[in-house]
Amino acid sequence: MTHPLDRPIWNALTTRQADLAAVSGAAVRIDPAYGPFAAARDTSDEAQAALVATLRGPDDRIGVVEREAWPAPPGTQVLGGGDLVQMVFEGSAPEIDPRIELLTDADAQQMAELAFATEPGPWAEATHRYGDYFGIRIDGRLAAMAGERLRVPGMAELSGVSTWPEFRGQGLAGALVRRVVRGFLDRGDTPFLHCYAANAGAIGLYEALGFRTRAQLTFTILALA
Repeated sequence: MTHPLDRPIWNALTTRQADLAAVSGAAVRIDPAYGPFAAARDTSDEAQAALVATLRGPDDRIGVVEREAWPAPPGTQVLGGGDLVQMVFEGSAPEIDPRIELLTDADAQQMAELAFATEPGPWAEATHRYGDYFGIRIDGRLAAMAGERLRVPGMAELSGVSTWPEFRGQGLAGALVRRVVRGFLDRGDTPFLHCYAANAGAIGLYEALGFRTRAQLTFTILALA
């Protein structure tokens, strides 16, 4: 048997987040309002054709996260992606910074502006609704945030960790990571995350916060050819 994190999108959208998934035969795709993620049951012709069927037109994109680079199904092309490091939390329950607040739909515009400026990962109109998102404000401005994305049995993904450049170096990201981690642990989920393998600074931060590398994965962005 494979580990649930070997196929995080497939296992999230066929278990704990099935309510967010559109099923297309042997493939699943998350509601595009949440992001581009999709997965096929396997690389059979049937499943690959089902994956293609999740694309809604020439301007649409899907993102596949797997242990190996996903082969482009006939009729599609690879538009980007990259190598990822998958990390799992192995530390103890952290303390919570009192400056941190729970973000709401009223903060959605500021969250999107921060995400588009810093590119912590795919962001869409409902990404902030995956789960709890937390932020720290400085002089009334949302300076940094972090929250939740994928959920597989027994585990939840830390995501959206971002800080405006002018507020970096103050420990905001670390404080927010600890807050999200604490929430996961309190409800019985082991935290995990994905980070681009080339982002040595982020990997170093996560290691200092108690995360350890579990596996190398690949993010593949597909579109119609």
